[in-house]
Order: sequence, then C-alpha cells, then structure tokens
Amino acid sequence: MDKRKFVLNADQLRKGTGYRVQGTVKKQEIYIVLDNVLDTYNIGSIFRLADAVAAKKIYLCGETETPPNHRIKKASINTTEWVEWEYASTAVEAISNIKFQIPNIQIIAIEQSSKSIPYDKFEYKMPICLIVGHESEGVSPEVLKMADEVVELPMFGVNKSLNVMVSLGIVLYRIVTSTVKVTSDKKY
Repeated sequence: MDKRKFVLNADQLRKGTGYRVQGTVKKQEIYIVLDNVLDTYNIGSIFRLADAVAAKKIYLCGETETPPNHRIKKASINTTEWVEWEYASTAVEAISNIKFQIPNIQIIAIEQSSKSIPYDKFEYKMPICLIVGHESEGVSPEVLKMADEVVELPMFGVNKSLNVMVSLGIVLYRIVTSTVKVTSDKKY
C-alpha cells in the first residue's frame, strides 16, 4: 500500500475527503496533556501538532474544551477525527493514569519556573508526556510537582512568554529530531 496517498493537504482535510487514515500512521510514544488550556484555537492547533508528529494521544483536562467543537475542529483542520484524545477532570488525574499505564515514561512540563532548564539542554527519551498549561496561569503547581523535569524556552525580547501551542511545537520538534528516526523520500 502506498503510504503517500494518506498524506492529505489542508484543503482535503478541511473538506473531509472521506479518507480513513486511522491505523495508517505509526504513532510515536508521545502523549500531550493540556492542563486547563482555554483557547479553542490553541486546542485545535495542538491537535494539528499531535498529528504532525504522530503523537499517540492528547489528554484534555479540567476546563479545556473538547471535540466536537466547531472552533477546535476548524483550527485542527479535522485532525480531531483521527488523533486519539481523552478527557480527564484534572491534569493530576491524567498524569497519574499515564504513569500507571506506561512504565518509565518521562513527564515533562513546558513552563517558566525557578526549577526549569532550557528546553534544548534536556535529553528527551521515549515514551514521553508533555504538559502545557493555561494561557495566563501556566501549568498548575500540583502538576509541576508531578513532572520529572520542567523545560522552558529562552525569551530575548520584551514579551515574557510564547503562545502555548508555539512552545509545544518547538519542544515537540526538538524531541522528534533528537529521538525519532525519520524516513522519508522527501528532499528538504
């Protein structure tokens, strides 16, 4: 079977061409926890990121909106249809379940903290769980305590932080390029 026919462009994704893509992509041992992320654009964009890196699952926690939601679906360009997700009442609950189900998983919070280290100085290993938090309040303190490590992105300008989806994307691609053997017939 030619895998390339399952690679869809944004227009095909938006129109829902009817392709059944679940099971056609090898999922990476990457899990993403959203700790009270409120902006539906961020949530939908995180679904796109999860699809882009073939993450195994997203956990939508607390006050995070869940599909079906028109704004999430629009921002995700329909990736909500095949990226696996689960709702948990709290991120603490989700992380506890992940730790129980997946032995030796690295739990990494992406947050600015007095205990954080630069994201590019950490050695990421699979399986891995990344936690991102509320757009204004960040990852909750009780969730930070559960993390094996807290990583942050350096900021050089006037603004003190990046959008949650952008921060997650940068760290995800650091992980993918440092841990996943990528095979492709594309020339970059």
